[in-house]
Amino acid sequence: MRAKGAAYPLIPITFGVLALVAGLSASQAIATAIFTAIIGGTLLFWKFRLAFALVGVFVLMATRLLDVPTFIEFASLDVIVFLLCMMTVIGFLEERRFFEVVVDRVLEVGGSSADRLILILMLMSALSAALVDEVTSILFMMSSAITLASRFQVPLIPLMLMTVFATNIGSSATVVGNPIGVLIALNSGYGFLDFLRWATPPAIVATFVTYFACRSYFRGFMRELDAKLRGARAAEVRQVATPHANGVHGIDRTALIVFLGVIGGLVLHTPIEELLGLKKNTMLIGVAMVGAGAVLLIEREKARELIERRVDWWTLTFFMLFFASVGTLRYTGVTEFISGVLSPFFALPEHFWIPAFYLVVGFMSAFMDNVLAVAFWIPVVQELLATGTVGPIVWWLMLFAGTYIGNLTMIGSTANIVAIGMIERQRLGHMTFKEWLKPGLIGSMPASVVAVVWSLLN
Repeated sequence: MRAKGAAYPLIPITFGVLALVAGLSASQAIATAIFTAIIGGTLLFWKFRLAFALVGVFVLMATRLLDVPTFIEFASLDVIVFLLCMMTVIGFLEERRFFEVVVDRVLEVGGSSADRLILILMLMSALSAALVDEVTSILFMMSSAITLASRFQVPLIPLMLMTVFATNIGSSATVVGNPIGVLIALNSGYGFLDFLRWATPPAIVATFVTYFACRSYFRGFMRELDAKLRGARAAEVRQVATPHANGVHGIDRTALIVFLGVIGGLVLHTPIEELLGLKKNTMLIGVAMVGAGAVLLIEREKARELIERRVDWWTLTFFMLFFASVGTLRYTGVTEFISGVLSPFFALPEHFWIPAFYLVVGFMSAFMDNVLAVAFWIPVVQELLATGTVGPIVWWLMLFAGTYIGNLTMIGSTANIVAIGMIERQRLGHMTFKEWLKPGLIGSMPASVVAVVWSLLN
């Protein structure tokens, strides 16, 4: 801790000096230094990231680089409200054990084959992440993985890694799967159907490619699991959920209606906007708000408790402050300077700059968290798009890079951190940063080939 504390001041100082050397003004250099101070504090002292964001934004205001109207403008309140409402809906569904029952029913068909069981586990992880979000997906899919490992006495780490890899890839398939998707949708104007067109096909292919890569890499584990499963009944691979009194086959009817209503509304939000003459993505937020309002009415006396317990206020507050600090870079002209420096790079042939840009965003995601990396690049990309330097494909490159290469390290995605926390909290295992890297390459690079090829073809 002391070594980190001693090294920390060097981060903003170094970047501030580099900014001056590069030709930025004093105010731009200060904005860069404060921004990197927030990033450095987040990476070195993850548990205290909100404190660094709060102090960082205060310093920006004290140095007159950010005022209250500008803070409100750049805090991405549309993203925050969308995430708040979706967390409320998902919390309600979790309270009704909706996801547990769905996973139970699907895993029943796993049979006695390790190949089939792992494929189903990974497909369910990807699908659930696409339909809800990566954190919710990893919570209930990891519970299934822990149950499987316990029942058949096999190592949990391979199951955890394959579940996480599929979750991150699947989270790119729809606008609601990952905060990155929400950021991109609300800044680019793309809707749910655009994601189905551009992001879902490569996510499907990448999930299968990653499955085959993992099956080869974890072949020893697969043989062990197959031996344990041989002769076992299919029912042994599931944890039976207690049916609700008003449910069908254990599924709560109210939860099912809410789930289908919200997902249906999100899928159809673009046609609804066109029908009502609304601005792009108005109903993306509107559907989430109606869904959250509905579940609060259904919960009645428990509504306040649902909001207080199920909404991740810590993360939402951090996101809001961090987005504002990124906005300061745009407000002071730093992102315009960066886009000007990068413009010649994007003038190169697509087959060169597309994989290069993908890897830059991807490795930033892997080593500083994918949401933070993409949030940094969004204003730069907007400057490049405004000058006609690049085309819309950059939005999808950022999405794929953040989610696919987020598999590379244990801090690359929130799902990774949550999964590690679950097994450590229950004392079921442990992984170091170095131990994650090798399988992380298997979980990120084959899928990245799919993403780059898809982007080049489109």
